[in-house]
Amino acid sequence: MRVAIAADHAGFDMKQLLVERLRQEGHEVQELGPTEVDPNDDYPDAAVLVGRAIQDGVSERGLVVCGSGVGTSVAANKMKGIRAGLCHDTYSARQGVEHDDINVLCIGARVIGRDLAFVLVDAFLNARFTGEERHRRRLSKVLAIENGDSA
Repeated sequence: MRVAIAADHAGFDMKQLLVERLRQEGHEVQELGPTEVDPNDDYPDAAVLVGRAIQDGVSERGLVVCGSGVGTSVAANKMKGIRAGLCHDTYSARQGVEHDDINVLCIGARVIGRDLAFVLVDAFLNARFTGEERHRRRLSKVLAIENGDSA
């Protein structure tokens, strides 16, 4: 799978581990930065890089790592066509794709460890949107909100 990944300073080390792991598993990884720790970088920049890679069709899914995952989730969800989920458990990482068609996984490097991050990313990347009528209906409502068509 084509996967875009970026981080801020708090997520840098975990991003490096994830990039290595994803490449070992045969994924086509688009590493968007940073290339070194910069304590003055900002999490919205990482979220935008990953979001644009998905919007432009360069990547199918995205991963953004910051300290808590919250900031990157908020920022990524402001972008058209991006459905980012903050997940720190495997059920949410898998179900977020299956039911909600999330295309970006946000995780907090200060919240979870390396091994759990690996499991979450695997659950996220191996899941597929079910396409069931109830899930399509709910996703249509989300897209209406995104387009300003909600009540």
